[in-house]
Amino acid sequence: MDTCSAVKNRLLALCGEYHLSIHKLATESAVPPSTIKNILYGKSTNPGIVTIKMLCDGMGISIFDFFNTDTFRTLDQEIR
Repeated sequence: MDTCSAVKNRLLALCGEYHLSIHKLATESAVPPSTIKNILYGKSTNPGIVTIKMLCDGMGISIFDFFNTDTFRTLDQEIR
């Protein structure tokens, strides 16, 4: 799995866990809904760390909590 897919999947999982729609997450995190949709639908292949931090703030979690999963710990190196 690549990093972009891992971020998308983690964001989807957290939205489900916290019962957040794209609109609600956008409101809570001050990130435009279009930015969130671009991440989720694969148009944004490199979401910035500041955007991810804002999304984490909107969900009330730390950036450490966002990335502290087996998926991120076992990602293959993408630069070869």
